[in-house]
Amino acid sequence: MNGVIVKRSGINGNKPVTLTIEITLDFICPWCLVVDKRLNRAIEQLKTPIEIKRLWYPFELNPTMPEAGMDRKTYRSNKFGSWEYSQALDAQTMQAAIGDGIEFRYDLMQVTPNTLKAHRLSWFAEQEGKATEMVERILNAYFTQGQDITNVETLAKLAKEVGLDADKVRAFLNSTEGIEEVKALEEQAASRNIRGVPSIKIGRETIVGAQSVDVFLAALQTAVNELEVA
Repeated sequence: MNGVIVKRSGINGNKPVTLTIEITLDFICPWCLVVDKRLNRAIEQLKTPIEIKRLWYPFELNPTMPEAGMDRKTYRSNKFGSWEYSQALDAQTMQAAIGDGIEFRYDLMQVTPNTLKAHRLSWFAEQEGKATEMVERILNAYFTQGQDITNVETLAKLAKEVGLDADKVRAFLNSTEGIEEVKALEEQAASRNIRGVPSIKIGRETIVGAQSVDVFLAALQTAVNELEVA
């Protein structure tokens, strides 16, 4: 799934050159939001004029999660052994991302979601050229506002905020459309040996996890240099 987020003039005044970034993510992963923020900052610091296109690939960390999700306290307590330990992990995330301008609101989260509908919505948004905007809105809705991203009405509202037709989104999510396509994209990620998220492919380099802005900037510059040579 793709979305162009930056358009600049061509290298050395020539025809615009496109650098494609492939990102595999799940909406339940806080580090995916951190990576999005850091990657955006790295792109802004990139001095070479370039057109950036993002391809978004779905990954479900909890593929067997009930369709409506689960009570977050119950799910996390069972997964991590106690609610206290779960809260400690949340605090670690907040501390690690303190310089990224993200106000995580774990206190507002009531549900650990099944993310298939959110991935389907991202796939739908790609057809409308809005994949990046949609992905970023869903991530922020969940992690900074505690919204239930399993809920069709919630997702339709978020879609409207990025310029999509809420009625079309609602009808789409209440159907089975897009499920086969999203599952096929997940299988593609598995075939590339992606076992966790976030995974970011920039040029010939694959970066795993929430690395620093400098790491992303270096990878971007290397990829741009290779495009220039080509």
